[in-house]
Amino acid sequence: MTPDQLRALCLGFNDATEEFPFTPETSVFKVAGKVFALSALDSEPLRVNLKCDPDDAVRLREEHPAIAPGYHMNKRHWNTVTVGELPDRMVRELVEDSYDLVVAGLPRAVRLRLDRP
Repeated sequence: MTPDQLRALCLGFNDATEEFPFTPETSVFKVAGKVFALSALDSEPLRVNLKCDPDDAVRLREEHPAIAPGYHMNKRHWNTVTVGELPDRMVRELVEDSYDLVVAGLPRAVRLRLDRP
């Protein structure tokens, strides 16, 4: 997966936005103002921080060397994924899971507006 493909994936979700609150190099993808992905899209190798269910986070780290505790994030809820070392399908699923976890924590009215009750 290329940086452009990762950006397009993240921005393909309802109400997803890209912001640069930290540095011009760090893309922060949000839904309804809440972060679901962070990446320095020009970094080598390409990595992305994604929100994850705590139990799944531990399991994924044990099963995949390309998944580590979230860099500069709450290690219990975030993973850092080295994109090129995993199948694209798995990366897409992890990004979608991150988005869904964030949306699940939003108020019901916002979830309904996003068409994700």
